[in-house]
Amino acid sequence: MAGSGDKGSELPLQEYLQAAVQVALDAGQIIREALRIEKRVQTKSSAADLVTETDQLVEKLIISTLHTKFPSHRFIAEESVAAGDKCILTDDPTWIIDPIDGTCNFVHGNPVVAVSIGLAVNKELELGIIYNCVKEKLYTGRRGHGAFCNGEKLQASKQQDISKALILTELGSIREPTAVRMLFNNMEKLISVQAHGIRIIGSAALDLCHVATGDVEAFYQFGLHCWDMAAAAVIVREAGGILIDTAGGPLDLMSRRVVAAGTSQLAQRIARELEPVAYERDDSTEEAIDSQSK
Repeated sequence: MAGSGDKGSELPLQEYLQAAVQVALDAGQIIREALRIEKRVQTKSSAADLVTETDQLVEKLIISTLHTKFPSHRFIAEESVAAGDKCILTDDPTWIIDPIDGTCNFVHGNPVVAVSIGLAVNKELELGIIYNCVKEKLYTGRRGHGAFCNGEKLQASKQQDISKALILTELGSIREPTAVRMLFNNMEKLISVQAHGIRIIGSAALDLCHVATGDVEAFYQFGLHCWDMAAAAVIVREAGGILIDTAGGPLDLMSRRVVAAGTSQLAQRIARELEPVAYERDDSTEEAIDSQSK
């Protein structure tokens, strides 16, 4: 177990980790089998915010499996929230789940998809499990115990210079013209300060895993959700990386914005270039999305 300073030290976190790994592998098998078949697709908040029967099936599998093993635990899950569940993080052990991160990719048969399962205790992220089910890469992290991919320890890049950085981002599903323009303005700003390049792969969870492995130097996004980054945040931190708010302060899991990098210097440098794009918080009771600049 972790040292005495670990808030989750009295909990069987290794048991939780093993259970989440097994259900992620089971979910990944379902996703692999469904990837190439015709899908029934529905939309949620916009024409680009997609959900399939497989998303819903996988989410039910994960929640039911973990609830059976740990009946006192709470859940925040993408499709359940879309169906009306509240997105509220309490001190209770809470699983934060994205059944298929990269649903748009999944709909088109693009294999860049992943299962993402995080666990928070006392509002502190303790465990992260992300399964790239097509490439069969299992990323795991436990606070204070390191991050791994298929058992190999991960180490984020130590690059501090933005002019030597490859940066990942995502557009998200919003298509409101002002917000879209600001998203592209931010890309232009980073290119203008001579970043090596900006890439979009369609999965925030896997973007963050690339930061943890050192394949890229950084990731930023406005408009993602807590289930997109909860598991990955543990993995990035345990690989020696850092996650901050886009304004440069500490990460707020419910704020729907993040900068992640291998070093604090690079994360802060990127944050200084970004024009804010405001989204309604995940834990807000308001319905509307404010896509105007703060």
